[in-house]
Amino acid sequence: YERTCRYFARKSNSVVVSVGYRLAPKHPYPTQFEDCLTATVHFMRNAQDYGVDPSRIIICGDSSGGTITAAVAQALVNRRDLPKLRAQMLIYPFLQCVDFNLPSYQQNKGVPILLKERTLALGLKYLNKDVSIMEEIFKGCHIPEDLQLKYKKWVSPDYIPHEFKTRGYKPNIKHPVSEDLYALVKSMFDPVFAPLIAEDSVIARLPEAFILTCEFDVLRDDGLLYKKRLEDHGIKVTWCHLQEGFHGTV
Repeated sequence: YERTCRYFARKSNSVVVSVGYRLAPKHPYPTQFEDCLTATVHFMRNAQDYGVDPSRIIICGDSSGGTITAAVAQALVNRRDLPKLRAQMLIYPFLQCVDFNLPSYQQNKGVPILLKERTLALGLKYLNKDVSIMEEIFKGCHIPEDLQLKYKKWVSPDYIPHEFKTRGYKPNIKHPVSEDLYALVKSMFDPVFAPLIAEDSVIARLPEAFILTCEFDVLRDDGLLYKKRLEDHGIKVTWCHLQEGFHGTV
């Protein structure tokens, strides 16, 4: 990522700080989030030492870095000891684990590099969970009824615009819930892991956002749903959709 960061710095005439956060599985979740939050807070407190205006700090990440960016932005909304973030940039982020059958997951399940199965396998390994439970999670057996009702307000194919369903989409069949499975994967519903399911009180206070989605990406709809949530709370979103784009296109 060094060349990418240098390119951003040069093209945008900005100071770019790249956080070398520690990696899973050696350093288990949520070490990655904590490292990024620590680095962000340190930089915000000392921005002037780097010749940076503290009111113009933007955080950015792609893929799982987009997840962490969203989570860090959420963690900072209640901080009174720091300047407010100017914006967050989410480049094809992973944002939810409620529904792995959204239109983009169905349409792009076999599109390299981020295959549908690989997405969940990486997520489970990140949380140090066994990948043998993948099939049940794909069926949606991991979410109790009460949480299904709660999350339906935010994560639903109904909120994906019609033009994104034209490549083929079948509504999901309901399967029985497994309380044992839910107990096993409860950490998947932590907003640090799945920022799309943060409470309204947090979402409403987030900074302006730039969201990039790619048509041929299983995570496309995560970005579309987050865009809707932010806009529903009056937060300005600049959205860029790459019609020919795929995951990892940066």
